[in-house]
Amino acid sequence: MASPYFTSLVTVLLLAVLLAAGGVAYPGFLSLQVLFNLLIDNAFLLVIAVGMSFVILSGGIDLSVGSVLALTTMVSAWLLQSWHLPPLLVIVIALALGAGFGAAMGAMIHYFKLQPFIVTLAGMFLARGLCYLISINSITIDDPLYVAMSQTQLPILGGFISPGALIALLTLAAAIYVAHCTPFGRAIYAVGGSEQSALMMGLRVGRTKVLIYAFSGFCAALAGVLFSFYMLSGYGLHAQGTELDAIAAVVIGGTLLSGGYGYVAGSLSGVLVLGTIQTLIAFDGTLSSWWTKIVIGGLLFVFCVVQRLMALGAGRKT
Repeated sequence: MASPYFTSLVTVLLLAVLLAAGGVAYPGFLSLQVLFNLLIDNAFLLVIAVGMSFVILSGGIDLSVGSVLALTTMVSAWLLQSWHLPPLLVIVIALALGAGFGAAMGAMIHYFKLQPFIVTLAGMFLARGLCYLISINSITIDDPLYVAMSQTQLPILGGFISPGALIALLTLAAAIYVAHCTPFGRAIYAVGGSEQSALMMGLRVGRTKVLIYAFSGFCAALAGVLFSFYMLSGYGLHAQGTELDAIAAVVIGGTLLSGGYGYVAGSLSGVLVLGTIQTLIAFDGTLSSWWTKIVIGGLLFVFCVVQRLMALGAGRKT
């Protein structure tokens, strides 16, 4: 259990068990397209989980990501339908808005010595409230580019994935490279392990924190763009509770909530575990969707206990 790969391996094993159980219980569950649909339906969640991984690795938390996603869909729909701006410009504005929102929270957390929970909770309420300043109703998106992105199917191995799923995988690959192969990634782990030690090593802790939360906001905005492709609408009630799903996916993927330990790639396995649970319940057809929350809650309890045992084991080893 002291192995750095332990929780990640447990998550992969759990995913394999869930898929095997579904294959035994339901014909067609293991078809290639059903597996691809796990990525298609959860592409936005994967992108948010990638940003959340950076935040949790640094020892923080970001509760605003679901609201930033909803705000992105509302801003995009409003700019497209009311202002008739070019769709690529709208996407750039949405991504810049998310990154700026995250950077502002990161600056407040570092320079005013505030708790990330409180700052991002305020950001969650602010972003969700701004949605209703734009409109209390859903705004339909009929822009040709958005419609094309919604309907496009990219063929692969006899099945297909959506452009959103491809973007999510590319985001994950880029984040893995940044986290494990760049000085910025090493600084994230150092800050999460011990902020005081990072300061003593001469690392620019303030700059790192601001960039971490800016990246999380960027990922939330990118997830909002993908969600707009998926739903073709902007609505203030989109993605309620998504921030908790993202935290659950990151923790189940093997990242410690205390920071300084984990793998960005674990976000993929965590998201796939959540998606598989939802798919199993959908295939059953007799269970309420709330069983998804019940099972995820149980898994979180188990993984928190495992993380605690790992910490105790590492302490005894030291």
